[in-house]
Amino acid sequence: MAEYDIHLDEKFGSLTLIDIGAEAASHEPWFNQTLTQVNDAVIRLGVLEGQFHWHKHDREDEFFLVLDGELVIEIEGGDTVRLGKLQGYTVPRGVVHKTSAPVRTTIVMVEPAGVVPTGDDS
Repeated sequence: MAEYDIHLDEKFGSLTLIDIGAEAASHEPWFNQTLTQVNDAVIRLGVLEGQFHWHKHDREDEFFLVLDGELVIEIEGGDTVRLGKLQGYTVPRGVVHKTSAPVRTTIVMVEPAGVVPTGDDS
């Protein structure tokens, strides 16, 4: 598996201004940081470019929102979805998928707090 810079610690708590643009600008791909927790979900920032590996999450859905760039989501045995700026997509639990970004891309992910970003099969 490739090297990913993944941080599961909550960087910003409640009642804290989060400058997502500045945070994204200060990191190189593949970077993933939990920004904050909202109830039982976490909001994560991803800075991507290139390929991630095929994986799935057995118990959690995963939502992607592109802030800048382009995110390609390949679904095993299904369609490939291309997301542009300000477009979102939910991958249901148990669905094997692979993400890639042909250019530097900034995304926000919303998922349950216990999710393993690299998938259950890694």
